[in-house]
Amino acid sequence: MTQELFARYSFLLDRTARKVKQYAQHQFKSGEFDVTVDQWLVLKNLSENELLSQTELANLVFKDNPTLTRIIDLLCKKGYVDRVPHPLDRRSFQLHLTKSGIDKVNELRPKILEIREKAWENLTGKDFEEFKRILDTIYQNLDNQESE
Repeated sequence: MTQELFARYSFLLDRTARKVKQYAQHQFKSGEFDVTVDQWLVLKNLSENELLSQTELANLVFKDNPTLTRIIDLLCKKGYVDRVPHPLDRRSFQLHLTKSGIDKVNELRPKILEIREKAWENLTGKDFEEFKRILDTIYQNLDNQESE
């Protein structure tokens, strides 16, 4: 494959990812969700895991620690997340959802599903499988490169 084709496909991948994020951000703003897309990712990951350290959460949501700290601070102010002292390391803490945070996740899940369904409409099961295979291959190519 030529470099021109690589560049074209990379552009299409970037353009599509940006469009999906822009659409989601617009839906979050117009839907009065009370959280941003990035805050939702934090809430969702905390809902799927018991207690997480900030480092563990940063790895799950692909955010650096300073950015994640700002997001967590906002979610704590909104009453959705609590910092709990780590039982084995008094210098650190673990994060968990409050009752209000759990309620927010449950309220938003159907709305998030609608956003995703809009992006995926007109695709077949076969399309999904091929798309997943391609994305997994790209990810593995780069993941293998990092470990070398």
